[in-house]
Formats: sequence, structure tokens, C-alpha cells
Amino acid sequence: MAKAQGIHAIGRRKTSVARVYLREGDGKFIINKQPANEYFGRETLRMVINQPLALLDKIGKVDVIVNVNGGGPSGQAGAVRHGLARALNVEDRDANRASLKKAGYLSRDARAVERKKYGRHKARKRPQFSKR
Repeated sequence: MAKAQGIHAIGRRKTSVARVYLREGDGKFIINKQPANEYFGRETLRMVINQPLALLDKIGKVDVIVNVNGGGPSGQAGAVRHGLARALNVEDRDANRASLKKAGYLSRDARAVERKKYGRHKARKRPQFSKR
């Protein structure tokens, strides 16, 4: 590990930003001062945030502390996964980078909500056409 306080990385998804701190420990996963199981109620979101740890077989071996804000639950879970993957990449670049990159966890998912345009109901939905 890098320092006594561990490794820091930032992950982003949609409008969410996650600051992830990683250090050796017994597997604590704290998100905004709550256990991850409480913060993310849905099982799919808990699975998403654990994917990088499961890939590298580090569940129960490192402590993860996350501050995440912006967006909704899905975007926040994606941001946590991105930040965690980046932190694991910094931890041991030679061993972890290839598998994290192949799984697609290191690339930032740039998809975001398209802005609403004037004269439209939503971003692309048009008003109903009336011939007469």
C-alpha cells in the first residue's frame, strides 16, 4: 500500500462523484458514514460496487471508505465502482490493471441524460402533429 491512510481515487458516473479511500483491513465497506448494505438497499447495486473487489479476490482483505454525492442510486453505485477500480489500479498497477481494464471497470461511462430542447416535450419527443 502507498501510505498509512491508504490510497485515494475518484470515480464518476452520470452526475455522481465518488471519493474512494482504500487501505488494508478486514473488509469494512463504509459509504457516507453508513455500511454499504444500508446505503445501497438493492442487491444489484451492492453487487455493482463489489465487482472490482470480487474480480481481484480482495473481498474481506481491504477497508473501503467512500464519500459519494450527486445523482441517484444507480449513478452513485457506478461512481463507487469506477473509483474503487481506479484505487485498486493504483495499489498494484502491474498485477491489477489488465484484468480491471478487460472487465471495463477503469473506463468512465460517459452516458448522461440528454438536455431538453425548446419546442419539444422531452429531449427528442415532438408535439403531436395535427393536419387540420
